[in-house]
Amino acid sequence: MDSGVDENEPLYPTLHPLKLFDAAKSQGRYLYACAPMVRYSKLAFRQTVHHYGTDLCWTPMILAKEFNRSAVARESDLSISTREGGPQALVPTIAQFGACSPLELARASSLAAPYVSGVDLNCGCPQSWACAESLGAALMERRELVRDMVVETRSRLARDGWAVGLSDEHIESTRGRSVTVKIRVHQDLRRTMDFIDTVLGDDGACGWKRNIDWLTIHPRTRKTPSSTPIDLEALEILTEKYGKRVPVLVSGDVFTLRTLPYTSHLLDDSNRMPTFTSSADSTATTSTTPSSNPQQNHQLHLPNLAGLMSARALLANPALFAGYETCPWEAVDVFLANLARAPLILKSSVHHLTEMLGPGYGPDKRALIGKRDREKLTKCGNWIDVLDCLEELKAKAWVATAAEKRVNNTR
Repeated sequence: MDSGVDENEPLYPTLHPLKLFDAAKSQGRYLYACAPMVRYSKLAFRQTVHHYGTDLCWTPMILAKEFNRSAVARESDLSISTREGGPQALVPTIAQFGACSPLELARASSLAAPYVSGVDLNCGCPQSWACAESLGAALMERRELVRDMVVETRSRLARDGWAVGLSDEHIESTRGRSVTVKIRVHQDLRRTMDFIDTVLGDDGACGWKRNIDWLTIHPRTRKTPSSTPIDLEALEILTEKYGKRVPVLVSGDVFTLRTLPYTSHLLDDSNRMPTFTSSADSTATTSTTPSSNPQQNHQLHLPNLAGLMSARALLANPALFAGYETCPWEAVDVFLANLARAPLILKSSVHHLTEMLGPGYGPDKRALIGKRDREKLTKCGNWIDVLDCLEELKAKAWVATAAEKRVNNTR
């Protein structure tokens, strides 16, 4: 421990997430979040998306019971950055837990609290194994249990000395931590509202005594496939009802900033600040680029939506929230640099790379390299081969791009 450092201070002080919401709002934009993704929301990837403007990152879902009982699980499931580089180098991170016991969630949250900005209860995972264990989306049928879990967690963190209140004093404290839930919706939206009312616990008041700091909504039911568009009507109703009482994040169908299926004053060009772009990449566009889709003028207006959470699209394009329509080569280089300091297993790393090098999920389907070249990368059996292959493919892509530019310039 460094001399002169107060041992009562958290090991890795971070901004309270509610301050990030306020900062984004003051800049006239949404808060940008990276969703929890099994195997892929690890440290190197979180650092990469944070480099490109993502405000808040989630860990993959961590099973609270195993996290509490196994040092090996804690070491592998919660990868964190160090003090190196100063506080600015730290990525504001939410540890997401899978739990169905107030005691287990509270204990796991207590163990994670020194290293993260907050904890989140997964009430949305639709996978059958999770629901069979009363985890994830199965909790959408047990609203009283979810309420008890978040209340017990806040109480435990408060007893441990963490600032979990909603006063300015707690939010400004370096010991300030958040407690949240991520949910799906029911077919009958009245059941979803009953769930939120129970878990929120503020009786419709101003929200200063609520049980959760904010709410993340994935507007699909447990059985709705990801290929089906999100339920915009449900999102409109829920943000209208709860968005003034608690910040609301939406998860789902955030493919590019330019093609969101809704609008808001936080997307008004005159009200937004420019986002990060690189002059070295000619394909970069900022989020202020007007939409070419005439239907944009008839979108739903969601004035009470506070933030956007992306999963698949961010995996394919870590620079999404910086306004890039497709993944730039420099993002691949940033990821590789982060990977050198926070390694992943080869298979996961190569999957990340093939996603970034592919066409992505926005309307612009240009890929950095072709499908055959991506398949070539997946056949590499060690890191030396991976890096050599990447250099070869990058040079090939640049030659092709230069040739295309020459042809365009002669027309």
